[in-house]
Amino acid sequence: MIGRRDLLIGGASVAGSVAAYLLTPRRHVSLMPAANLSVVAPAAFGGWVSRDVTDLVAPKIEGSLASRLYNTTLERIYSDSASGAAVMVLLAYGDTQSNELQLHRPEVCYPAFGFDITANRQLMIALSANAALPARNLIAEAGGRHENIVYWTRLGEYLPTTENEQRIDRVKTALHGVISDGILARFSLVSDDPAAAATMLGGFVTQFIRSIDPGHRAGFIGTRLASALAKVKA
Repeated sequence: MIGRRDLLIGGASVAGSVAAYLLTPRRHVSLMPAANLSVVAPAAFGGWVSRDVTDLVAPKIEGSLASRLYNTTLERIYSDSASGAAVMVLLAYGDTQSNELQLHRPEVCYPAFGFDITANRQLMIALSANAALPARNLIAEAGGRHENIVYWTRLGEYLPTTENEQRIDRVKTALHGVISDGILARFSLVSDDPAAAATMLGGFVTQFIRSIDPGHRAGFIGTRLASALAKVKA
């Protein structure tokens, strides 16, 4: 005869197996197939022109994990001759986001490079009258340098603004049986005036996104926002 204890143990094992099955992704979805960031990211727009660099503070640590996290990265400095401003841009794309491989968030990475995060707030960037991009605005300080940062992450169709949201959204994609891609888009400006820097970076991001070919925007901001922006007349 099977005892009550055995039934409980067996039931727990079955429940665990079902949960494991439900959380096992079975379909890969990419919003940026065959990503070539250097091509899809506009090299110039408005009064901004860019040059590729390799010495930006990047969200990766030497070793094999970085190459597994991001299939491709793009580092550029965009300069505006009229204002003299220089915006540092880092795009890091990974085609697989899972428990082991998740986008590194700047508030975690910058301290590893010796920066103190002195401000951290959510920011909504207006891309059009009816499309706003959820992002974060940080200030990282080191050796008298004040780096003002605006960034966002896309995880599949989600745009998580915190590390906790990122974990929750990853679980949601897993429950749908999906392995999704993801991108970190980081824009920064060295300035001692955080309010002016945040305003300039917000305007820069809006121009940057609107300058991307409509067919590639979803890879940066998700399908919903890309569709809303596509309805806006140029």
